[in-house]
Amino acid sequence: MDTGRRPLWQEEPAARRRMPDPVRTSAVRAVIIVALTLIQAMVAFLCAVAGAWFAFPAVLSTVASTVVATWGVLDVWVTRQVWVQRNGVHSLPSSTARARRRSRRRERRTRGDDQGSPRDRAAA
Repeated sequence: MDTGRRPLWQEEPAARRRMPDPVRTSAVRAVIIVALTLIQAMVAFLCAVAGAWFAFPAVLSTVASTVVATWGVLDVWVTRQVWVQRNGVHSLPSSTARARRRSRRRERRTRGDDQGSPRDRAAA
């Protein structure tokens, strides 16, 4: 037996982070709806070409399915926006901005004109 073999499966770190659960759920739902709509559209087209009686109801239901599929795709976008707004990016000021703000605050204190924030001064 050769013990110097490489393993068949090798773990690699993911290139991107995983989507949040609500966004992934709505994305899966949208993909399934869009796939079914495309199949339905193909059936409607083939029935229309063949001149089958089922062509008219199939076209009508395909139009309705297209509206639902559009809603599904928009749902992914809205769910993603809502998730980012609630849990998403926590932007912090850069260290240089923080240092400048700290030095301005220190400067105001040494001059003795610390009258609160600019918003407080505008309200007065």
